Amino acid sequence: MTEKLDLEHLRSWIGNEETATDLLTPALAERFHETIGLPGAPAHEGEPAGRLIHFCLCQPSVPMDQLGEDGHPARGGFLPPVPLPRRMWAGSRIEFTGDLAVGDTVERRSRIADVVVKEGRSGTLCFVTVDHEVSGGTGVAVKERQTLVYRAMENGAAAPATPAEPAPQGNAFVDIDPAPPLLFRYSALTFNGHRIHYDHPYATQVEGYPGLVVHGPLQATLLLHLAARERGGQAPDRFTFRSVSTLFDHETMRLNADQSDGNSLALWTARPGGPVAMQAEAHWA
Repeated sequence: MTEKLDLEHLRSWIGNEETATDLLTPALAERFHETIGLPGAPAHEGEPAGRLIHFCLCQPSVPMDQLGEDGHPARGGFLPPVPLPRRMWAGSRIEFTGDLAVGDTVERRSRIADVVVKEGRSGTLCFVTVDHEVSGGTGVAVKERQTLVYRAMENGAAAPATPAEPAPQGNAFVDIDPAPPLLFRYSALTFNGHRIHYDHPYATQVEGYPGLVVHGPLQATLLLHLAARERGGQAPDRFTFRSVSTLFDHETMRLNADQSDGNSLALWTARPGGPVAMQAEAHWA
C-alpha cells in the first residue's frame, strides 16, 4: 500500500536549490569515450569532452546507510520525498551553449521547478521538474530541464492492456548489445546505485522486470552521438529525449535516426519487433 501523496507538502520543495562541483578528469573522459564507443581518440587535457558527459559529473554521494532499498539515496533532501517507490528519469530538454573540456572544474546548479501529480492508466504518477545549469572553464555549457517520474511498484512493470505498435526502422540505424557489462560500466560512470541496472535478482524478483533495465540517459547518450555521426561529427546544439517504454539487457537495442528537416534529426531506440523505447530529437542552429 502506497502512502497518500500530500501534494501541498511536496510542492513546498519548489525553488529548492543545490550546487555541486566536480573535476572532469582525463580518466573520466577516456572511460566515457570507450564505454559509449565514440570514434577517434579520447579527449586530452583542454580538449572538449563528449557531450552528455555531464550526466557523469556532480552526482550525489551519501553514506551507504542512507541508501534506500532500490540503491537510490533515501527520499528527501534536495528532491521532494515522494512516497512512491519507483523513480525513473522521464526525459530532458537540453541546450548546449558550449563544451566541457577535460581538466575543467565543473559546477552544476540545480533548482526544483515544479511538482505535479497526475492519474495515468498505470495509477498515480508524480512528476518532478528540475532545472540544471552546468558550467566549465569557459562559463555555462549546458542548460537542462529534467523530468523525473515517481510511480507505484505494483503497476510499474505491468504490460499495457493494448500492445504498442512496433517501432519503424530509421534510414540510419545501429544495433547495440546492452549486456550487463555495459550497464554496469555506465552505472559506475554516473555513480548510479539504482539496482535495476546491475542487480538481476532485485530487478526481476523485487521490481518485477524481465531483466536488467537499460538506463534512459545511456540510450539518450548513444542517440545523441549517432546524430553527431550522421552530421559528419557535428554535435547538436539542442537535444530532447523522452522515455516511452523499457528496454532490457537480454534484447538487442536498435538506435534509429531519420531526417526531420534540414536542421533536425528524429531519433529513437527499440528492441526488434518492439515499440519505441526512447524518443529523441537533435537540432542544429
